[in-house]
Amino acid sequence: MQQPARVAIDLGAESCRVSLLRWDGGQPAVQVIHRISNGPVHRGGSLHWPIVSILAGLEEGLRKAAAAAPEGIASIGVDSWSVDYMRLAPDGSLLREPFCYRDERTIASKEKADAIIAPLALFRRTGTLPHRINTVYQLLADPAAGIDVRAPWVMFPEYVLYWLSGRRVGEYTNATHTGLVNLKTGDWDADVFRELGQAIEAAPPLVPTGTVLGPLRGPLAVLDAFKQTQIVAPATHDTASAIAGIPSEMATTAYISSGTWSLVGAVTAVPVTTQSALDAGHTNIGAAGGNLLFHSLINSMWVLKQCMDGWAAEGRPWPIETLVQEAAVRSTTGVLDMDAEALMLDSEMPRRINGELTRRGFDAIPDVAGNEPVFARVIFESLAVRYAAALANLEKMLGRKLERIHMIGGATRNKLLVGLTEQRASLPVEIGQGESSTVGNLAVQLAASEANGSAVTPEAIRRWAKLLCEHR
Repeated sequence: MQQPARVAIDLGAESCRVSLLRWDGGQPAVQVIHRISNGPVHRGGSLHWPIVSILAGLEEGLRKAAAAAPEGIASIGVDSWSVDYMRLAPDGSLLREPFCYRDERTIASKEKADAIIAPLALFRRTGTLPHRINTVYQLLADPAAGIDVRAPWVMFPEYVLYWLSGRRVGEYTNATHTGLVNLKTGDWDADVFRELGQAIEAAPPLVPTGTVLGPLRGPLAVLDAFKQTQIVAPATHDTASAIAGIPSEMATTAYISSGTWSLVGAVTAVPVTTQSALDAGHTNIGAAGGNLLFHSLINSMWVLKQCMDGWAAEGRPWPIETLVQEAAVRSTTGVLDMDAEALMLDSEMPRRINGELTRRGFDAIPDVAGNEPVFARVIFESLAVRYAAALANLEKMLGRKLERIHMIGGATRNKLLVGLTEQRASLPVEIGQGESSTVGNLAVQLAASEANGSAVTPEAIRRWAKLLCEHR
């Protein structure tokens, strides 16, 4: 009898994927069965995620998966970007459309929080870089939108798990990115909630990576393929899932997860919460099955995507492959600070880039047809410089030398960026899976099934990841 299939849902800031793992002669084969476009939308002056259309797209993808897997589907897991969440009404329904972390409402709420708890103090308690996009600052901004702080909330990927299973939880790796989990206890930090005027009873109960939440519920459950399907909480933070999808030993390897955001870091056994780590923009978040991911968060391909969207709207569309090829033969006019606040915001990105270039003493780039590859080259050069600086800081703070870089994410297809990174960092780059978060999601599901209720281990996750990568 053929082994049952498994489904990994990976929610990205630009697209959402439903992937199906099936077994052919005992060997795994993973296929993206459905993909939907995604992106924040403006509603009344605020930035939101179109959750209704996202769920409709996921339902369509799950129905396609059921039709493609007559052997049945054993489990479904979900991962996504971190920090965003949904508020729920008393009956468990969605209270309102969720905000996007890029909304500017957190500028004021972070200033308010910093006056109550100093950023270094919060960093030492939670290990999370006190970045204004974090969940803690979003929760503080909710009352200004007329939202009761006592309204229950659930993180974005866990909301999809709740939609599928009826069980509201917070998975550990994702929770550690909120700025609300205590490093020592591994649970919500009641003192942080209290000091910032937040209701801890509104937070979901935390569960470890690989927790089986129960059977699929709702209209999809009547489909034959879903009759025995269990809903699993993998590493719901997509970065934790992506690192879980790396099959190699990570003791002397740095990782760069490069996509809308870039994460540059390494796996550690203990947190690093020094002033220098805070100043360098590093954070400590939970890894799948144990340990921590110590990395810096870098604004990344978002900047290029915003440029491309603007150019397309003006009748100057560029396929990304062509843009990269053309950028490879152009020279840079300067280097950006990729972490500049202006580059975190949406719309008018070429103007924002020019503002940053001139602020740093470089010439602006005329935003005219034919100069698009010049903008791209500046972005790629700036990313490579930022990667190299982050890696140098990483070695200093960890007190150990790194021998190579394992790069994952969509940017692995960008040979120009890979080459520039090798040059700037003086380290070899090993190309991993472009969709490593899907691999990690599935590896945790398989490890959880094997564990049969016990805790999943990093060794089991890596073993399954290796098998999946060998057959990609």
